[in-house]
Amino acid sequence: MYRFSIDDEDWIIIFSPHLSLDQREKEEIIRSIAIMGPQWAAFSHGESFVIFQQLVGAIVVRIEKVPSLILTVSAVVSRDRWYINDQNIIEPYEN
Repeated sequence: MYRFSIDDEDWIIIFSPHLSLDQREKEEIIRSIAIMGPQWAAFSHGESFVIFQQLVGAIVVRIEKVPSLILTVSAVVSRDRWYINDQNIIEPYEN
């Protein structure tokens, strides 16, 4: 669990227990969330957002505002697991 403040609000970041991340990956995720801070702080309770991060991949974060201000990293999908539907053909996503 990690804590930080944006404006006058104290937020908590937690990682779902089923995620297996090393410390470097967690730090990259926290850094990305912190950079985005003012944007996600405006989202409503129960909403989610995705950050595409170079090192970790796609990071899914859920926002809880009741009873506390909590961001839960609920999933991380590495780039080698990204796919795209192109004209009804599912292919690995390459960028």
